[in-house]
Amino acid sequence: MGVINRENNETVQNPVELEKSIREIKGYLLTAIHCAGSGHSGGSLSAAEIVGTAFLNIMKHKPFDPLWKERDRFYFSAGHKAPLWYATLGYCGYFPISETALLRKFDSPFQGHPDMSKVPGIELSSGSLGQGLSVAVGDALHAKIKNLDYRIFCLMGDGEQQEGQIWEAVMEASHHKLDNIVGIIDKNNLQIDGPVSEVLNIDSIEAKYESFGWHTIKCNGHNIAELLRAYKEAENIKGKPVVIIAETVKGNSISFMENEAGWHGKAPDRDELKTALEELKLENFPVDEMIEYAGKYQKEKDEEIDLTVPLFSKNYWWNSSAIMKVEMKPTRKGFGEALKETDDERVCALGSDISGSICIDEFYKSNPKRKERWFSMGIAEQSTASVAAGLAKNGMIPFIGTYGVFAAGRSLDQIRTTICYGNFNVKIAGAHAGISVGPDGATHQALEEFFQIAGLPNMTMISTVDSIETKKATSASIGIDGPCYLRYAREATPVVTTETTPFKTGIATIIRYKGKEEDKFTDAFSTVLSSEYKGDDEDISIVATGPVTAEALRAAWILKEEFDIRARIVNISSIKPLDKKALIDAAIDTGIILTVEEHQKGGLGNLVSSAVFSSSKVYGVPVIFDMMGIDDRFGTSGQPWELMKYFKLTAEFIAERAIALLKRKKHRDNF
Repeated sequence: MGVINRENNETVQNPVELEKSIREIKGYLLTAIHCAGSGHSGGSLSAAEIVGTAFLNIMKHKPFDPLWKERDRFYFSAGHKAPLWYATLGYCGYFPISETALLRKFDSPFQGHPDMSKVPGIELSSGSLGQGLSVAVGDALHAKIKNLDYRIFCLMGDGEQQEGQIWEAVMEASHHKLDNIVGIIDKNNLQIDGPVSEVLNIDSIEAKYESFGWHTIKCNGHNIAELLRAYKEAENIKGKPVVIIAETVKGNSISFMENEAGWHGKAPDRDELKTALEELKLENFPVDEMIEYAGKYQKEKDEEIDLTVPLFSKNYWWNSSAIMKVEMKPTRKGFGEALKETDDERVCALGSDISGSICIDEFYKSNPKRKERWFSMGIAEQSTASVAAGLAKNGMIPFIGTYGVFAAGRSLDQIRTTICYGNFNVKIAGAHAGISVGPDGATHQALEEFFQIAGLPNMTMISTVDSIETKKATSASIGIDGPCYLRYAREATPVVTTETTPFKTGIATIIRYKGKEEDKFTDAFSTVLSSEYKGDDEDISIVATGPVTAEALRAAWILKEEFDIRARIVNISSIKPLDKKALIDAAIDTGIILTVEEHQKGGLGNLVSSAVFSSSKVYGVPVIFDMMGIDDRFGTSGQPWELMKYFKLTAEFIAERAIALLKRKKHRDNF
């Protein structure tokens, strides 16, 4: 079969044509990743022959009719290889392929991880590993029920085989004799933390699938003739599902990328792209046109977003003038520094394949003796949580961590039932929280953790503003006897605390702009524990948590300088236990509470409103209350600061909302 056009004519490429087309697809995906400045080069290249051969020779599909009910379906369970999916679909004619230059850009359909609602031909919104095969099982069952003869192909990574859900789907497909499923493993032998065999060995993967009742086919995943034979053999197997184990090379075809784990999620610069296109032997390739198109689009979007930002008498943006300077540093660095410096021999750490990115590997990197207390668990978040419980049961203090979306979401039942119910002393790092992972898009932006974690009995939950506070919170968590969840961001954010800034679990800090601009931003503010604060006749209380607290501080600066409005900033680092007294005092003292969170609106806001309005001290006290946050929607790809403006979470929007609330109060008081 092959690509079917509007005239119902079918195009099936021969091996020579496939080889040329796949080289061009590789050129397009690398150009798109370059234009984005980020993206997954290595895996997209390793699977290019697998995917290109399927779409251009094996599958029946109609680019002009993406939802044709008799089409063959191709799932990317490994959603991070989206650049390959987009380039292949564009090459087949689902949309102009030049549009893939908008990969990972704000308001582009080509999200960092695929969104099926935005791009024709995308069968599944994916990004959380291990789930695609289960969806494929459901699709295959539907075909059996309706007596439809379409086939389902599901691309998986080899490291992805470490996810337990894969094996549930493997059993289901075998049990139901789903011979219309073809699983494909892109076996490039590398994952983020290194060789798959060293991170968490999956071999013999062939024997494992066979033991579950699957027919297995091994082939060279870069040899088109072998792939064609493998796909044809799979088509002839009846009564059982088929898995093609394609031996590949990560970064294939590009000399400086091949077999380099560091190219998992890295974009080529302009010179590297030039070299890559030369190695692919692509002549008259529209690289300059795509780069120009992407640049023009980005400029237009920047202008469009900037027009929405409220303006004041001067520019208050970070480091935009010679004064009020602030250091920018990733909050995750503080987590790593605390683990590196701890001398508590009960502490151990478990890696979940993004160890360097979340800085948990700092536990052992400079101290090889600690390797005996370091355990690589692979991409297996749910089991890792329960393994940590077993370590804690025996007196250890295990730290586990991954993206917040997976730490809080994927492992929620294990955290609730095993860790919290058993009150085990496990420390969980919910890294890359909020929209700070920007271009990765909705699947990787953790915006629901307060809902998921803060309601768990026995749990302590901490959300930190910057790298210094993250370091203090991580160190403090070791002394907490029981489960603790640490929420911190990924990108470089303003460092607005100092080594002497107080931090205490369960106690908020009160931060005030002193009323005078200083050379250093931090010198213009005073910070005390709420238990020591006496009040200063402020006009409004802004309650914030996490890196967006820095925006609340900048809003306090704007409000005082522009309008002589005094704001009390209540920094809620401790989500649970919550400093209810600080919140009640703020409500009574100022009469206005505005909560700000880089999270679904209400995660922090609902906790604050409950604390305030259930207190008998507030009965009869007129309090105006409002919330700012992500408004009941998923995130989107874009640069982190771009998204902060888009979601109206920067200081300019906070100040604007504060002014509106003060006007409302004045209007109320006049009646």
